Amino acid sequence: MPYQRNRNHKPERRNEQGSYNDVVLSPPDTTLMVVVAFLVVIGLMAIFSAGAPKSMEAGQNPASFALKQFAYLIVGLFGLKYFINLDYKKLKDWAVPFAWFVVAMLVLVDFTPLGVVVNGARRWIMLGPIQFQPSEMTKLAVILLLSNAFYRDGNLFSSSKIVRYFLPILVMVFLVYKQPNLSMVILLMLTSMVMYLSVSGSIKYMLATAGAAITMMATTFMLFGKKLLHGYQMQRIQIWLNPNIDPYGAGYNIIQSLLAFAAGGFWGVGYGNSKQKLAWLPEGHTDFIFAVIAEELGFLGCFFVIGLFWTFIHRGIIISSRANDMFGKLMAVGITLSIGLQAFINMSVSSSLIPATGVPLPFISYGGTSLIVSLCMVGILLNISKKRIKRIRNYDRGY
Repeated sequence: MPYQRNRNHKPERRNEQGSYNDVVLSPPDTTLMVVVAFLVVIGLMAIFSAGAPKSMEAGQNPASFALKQFAYLIVGLFGLKYFINLDYKKLKDWAVPFAWFVVAMLVLVDFTPLGVVVNGARRWIMLGPIQFQPSEMTKLAVILLLSNAFYRDGNLFSSSKIVRYFLPILVMVFLVYKQPNLSMVILLMLTSMVMYLSVSGSIKYMLATAGAAITMMATTFMLFGKKLLHGYQMQRIQIWLNPNIDPYGAGYNIIQSLLAFAAGGFWGVGYGNSKQKLAWLPEGHTDFIFAVIAEELGFLGCFFVIGLFWTFIHRGIIISSRANDMFGKLMAVGITLSIGLQAFINMSVSSSLIPATGVPLPFISYGGTSLIVSLCMVGILLNISKKRIKRIRNYDRGY
């Protein structure tokens, strides 16, 4: 594989033998870049198709959602380019300040008039024409904090780690749950568990803790379930078990999503020909965009999208295994798992494999904050994929 010099690198001090240590970088992972490019293009096409009826109903340009997503894409590509060129080791110093910045944004959402309620959840900040979702940034904040906490050792009970790294995570989880955004909380917890196990964390301790937590939660749920869960969360579980108990209310979305899958069959009805997006699937351009893809492109289209995410996960694991330091390995694992799990959750919701959540499909669902944050995370992953190799060059003293 050809290598290129890092132009920003300055050689280390010359030693007594007249040699220098230099850094050689390989190109970013090409396969990963191609996969992300395919996902982004599929997303723009799907948003244009699924969002056109809703835009026309509101008297807007049929391509308005796609054009807005394209604008977010431009911003995300700048972020991706920046993080590809920035040495990821410098992110060690960013972790704690960035985490508390995210906490401040979440406080603005939960406790100030800047927070906007959409579909019963207070997850967005509105600043003039700009609307963004701070909870999306918690994914990157948690990954950076845990990478800092565990890259030397997997000790959970260090007092310095608890105060410096774990406390911001607990505050973020609480604020995200308060919005409420239980699906994001679950995603953050699963990411944290796998990152801990990645540094040879105690499996026995993790299983014992998880078992105790599940037992306590099950007991508490049996006794106080209706008081602990928000009404719509309890309803989602009931609808997941039997959507026909409220076919024109809470169960409407999932029933229409399953009808889209059934109509698509093996080949699909053709791009742009979905009927469910016209008036029957309310969130066709966001949470249920995978159902529109299933109807228009059929099983083959779904298989292709799933294959792209599977390849993304595969390349992310390879990048993690080849990273030169534990900090890079942990960040690669966290980014890969976070995006892969989010994709799995969204596609599982659309096919009624799990109860409905508000998690978008990475790179594909309409949403500026999700796209920008995902592309920045990919930029970091591509940065880690550039192998940093020490090369020794010998020079004559008289050169």
